[in-house]
Amino acid sequence: MTDSEEPTSDDVQTSVPDLTPLTHPAEGVPVVVTDQAGLEAAIDAITAGTGPIAIDAERAGGYRYSHNAYLVQLRRTGSGSHLIDPIGFDDLQPLADVIADEEWILHAASQDLPCLAELKMVPNRLFDTEMAARILGRPKVGLAALAETELGVSLAKEHSAADWSTRPLPEAWLRYAALDVELLIELRSILAADLESSGRMPWAVEEFEHLRTAPARAPRVDPWRRTSGIHKVRTGRGLEIARQLWLARDAMAEQRDIAPGRVLPDAAISAAAIARPTAKEQLGALPAFSGRGTKRRIEYWWQAVDRANKTPERELPQAAAATTGPPPPRSWPDRAPEAAVRLAAARAFLTETAESLGMPTENLLTPDVARRLCWEPPDSHSVEAVSTFLSDHGARQWQIDLTCHGLSEALTPKES
Repeated sequence: MTDSEEPTSDDVQTSVPDLTPLTHPAEGVPVVVTDQAGLEAAIDAITAGTGPIAIDAERAGGYRYSHNAYLVQLRRTGSGSHLIDPIGFDDLQPLADVIADEEWILHAASQDLPCLAELKMVPNRLFDTEMAARILGRPKVGLAALAETELGVSLAKEHSAADWSTRPLPEAWLRYAALDVELLIELRSILAADLESSGRMPWAVEEFEHLRTAPARAPRVDPWRRTSGIHKVRTGRGLEIARQLWLARDAMAEQRDIAPGRVLPDAAISAAAIARPTAKEQLGALPAFSGRGTKRRIEYWWQAVDRANKTPERELPQAAAATTGPPPPRSWPDRAPEAAVRLAAARAFLTETAESLGMPTENLLTPDVARRLCWEPPDSHSVEAVSTFLSDHGARQWQIDLTCHGLSEALTPKES
């Protein structure tokens, strides 16, 4: 564009504001707290601060079997930021006790609350910036994306998948960790103001409380069935080989506190399940078992395969996992055409309503609840019956208020 040209509307709409790179914490990288004296000093500083407390935690999920926190970051106005290494402490309950009644700000709280709870850190009040952004209909809700759109700064995320169990932690990682809580207080203020002005703060409060009080996830049924490549296994014997290898791998991973995929790749499990070796030499000859560490433990893996080969026929796994919920919707038109009609109507209503609110459909109502409602609806399709069903299946009141009338209509057969 020359100096004499006027900007067109397209130019204005597609222009991107310059972002300020955020590369260093405002007060520098805090010293990592590793002992009781340091923890007490951090507690004193945080107690002297004011307002809500930004909190984050770093795990090592791709490297460790456990989901422990290997670093906890906190920031409060007037207190600055604090980095706490929880490995040297039995728990962080002394810290939790003095901040329990303050509002905690987390981003994607469901990821961090379980590992914080293991440290006896449990909030009484919560503000989740990711959930707030979802309810407001922000198109991207990651912390880096919100930093750009709401605060006009760019936040690097290059160390998010690092092995945070590493000691000592590199300076660059600590800088990244401190920056993760640097923006949360300001971001919370902006999102809270938008929630208030849009009338959606009550919705957010319900969601925050739901996140805060959610029970621990129940263990998966047959978790071995989630092994990558297992869909290629066609026989019950092959599935049993996959199951026994998965169980053997899980036991070793837990004992060594190493991520299961680093003990034995999923590709090795599925390869053995497809090949169904009947001798240790056949197992060792598979390319997926050619790695040095895998070959060194070939006897251990063979014992698992041998157990599978000796499992009685009647005890072999079925091809499909047992389920307690409705079948996949793609099968409904043939199996239950009336339920398929209900689901189509419900989905259309939920999609239209979510779009009018500018939020993802899954935040308006989880797809699983919608499927269960349409597969086995209450005897009465009344608004009251639908409201009760939604409540019994975990929907929050704001979701029920927005959806119960439309879903009641979707369940009611249309006259031809």
